Amino acid sequence: MALSSGILALSIIGVLVAGIVTVVATIAIYLCAKVAVQMYLQKEDKQDGHRDAWLGNGAAAGSTPRATDDAEDVEMGSMSFFIEGVQNERPVRFSSQQLRGFTQGFAHKLGSGGFGVVYRGRFPNGTPVAVKVLNSTLGRRAEEQFMAEVGTIGRTYHINLVRLYGFCFDAAVKALVYEYMENGSLDRHLFGTPAPEGRAIGFEKLQEIAVGTAKAVRYLHEECQHRIIHYDIKPENVLLGADMAPKVSDFGLAKLCDREDTHLTITGARGTPGYAAPELWMPLPVTHKCDVYSYGMLLFEMLGRRRNLELGLHSRESQEWYPRWVWHRFEAGEMDAVLARAMAAGDLDATEKAARMCKVALWCVQYRPEERPSMGNVVRMLEGEEQIAAPGNPFAHLAAYSAGVTLSDDTTTDSYGSSAFTGK
Repeated sequence: MALSSGILALSIIGVLVAGIVTVVATIAIYLCAKVAVQMYLQKEDKQDGHRDAWLGNGAAAGSTPRATDDAEDVEMGSMSFFIEGVQNERPVRFSSQQLRGFTQGFAHKLGSGGFGVVYRGRFPNGTPVAVKVLNSTLGRRAEEQFMAEVGTIGRTYHINLVRLYGFCFDAAVKALVYEYMENGSLDRHLFGTPAPEGRAIGFEKLQEIAVGTAKAVRYLHEECQHRIIHYDIKPENVLLGADMAPKVSDFGLAKLCDREDTHLTITGARGTPGYAAPELWMPLPVTHKCDVYSYGMLLFEMLGRRRNLELGLHSRESQEWYPRWVWHRFEAGEMDAVLARAMAAGDLDATEKAARMCKVALWCVQYRPEERPSMGNVVRMLEGEEQIAAPGNPFAHLAAYSAGVTLSDDTTTDSYGSSAFTGK
């Protein structure tokens, strides 16, 4: 009996101890959870303040917050999703009211075109921006351009690509918000009369611009998860920052494609006449090499500091198609005239780089896409890391057509069928 009483006592004591431990553990868990929640809320408040300071959606951290249903709040769902988007360089969705605030009522127009109008603006933290408002009269075309830009440049980040900060898409306004490039587009510096700030770009700087632009296109073709074909490489779409660093812009015609897709079928003409590859004007499948062709035409204009075709001018040279004129000089071994144009702003010690750029341009505009180098090859050749074979005549087909002869598949130049490049 005494033994049973002792066991009962021990059981009671064990139950009491277990109960006390359970209560203490519950209180501890509650206190820890409370502290964790408070820390989380404090963190969210700080993030909210940072978001408001960046976008101007309210006062800075420490001041009275705005109501959560304010019409100018960013329409991005939860705060965590928004913060994650900014951290991952994803474009942010703005309201039309915010765009009016950024641009002071769309007061400062930078330029306009068939796509719409570009305005200068500024985020409340002082960051300058360019706001491209798409022309509403384009209807479906405006929507297609909008989707092309957000769907391509919105997926990318590269030092030589213009950054897309965000967009607006509502019934009244469809717009894209980009970083502002204070030195404008390359065409202003190549063809402007007089040149901006009264001085021409030296060839060394032009060569840097050429390499930076090539690296941007290489990134689109070779380094993105999905290959991006730009379709409209030209001087107007190469923008220059404060230090004249180039950034490729305007992805309104761009297209995503799988790397396994070697050829694409497109509907309707793409690109700008004079820069668009020949295959883009034919009912034939195209490849990313159409961008290489356009880049080659850009190089010719950088070499000549003139449009490839300048109608309406009196000199015979200006009325001749410049790329073909360059080929004739190259073929005859008379490169001095070509190099003299490139060195017009000085930098006489850059003759070798100019000659290299000339040969790269001739390779890029080869008539057959498979004969054009990849943009990776282009970068290496421009930087002197890869030998450049002598290019063949990229305009042989023009001579044949003018003589009333159609080129057959076995009509070749020295370069056709060569293996001068890898990674095509």
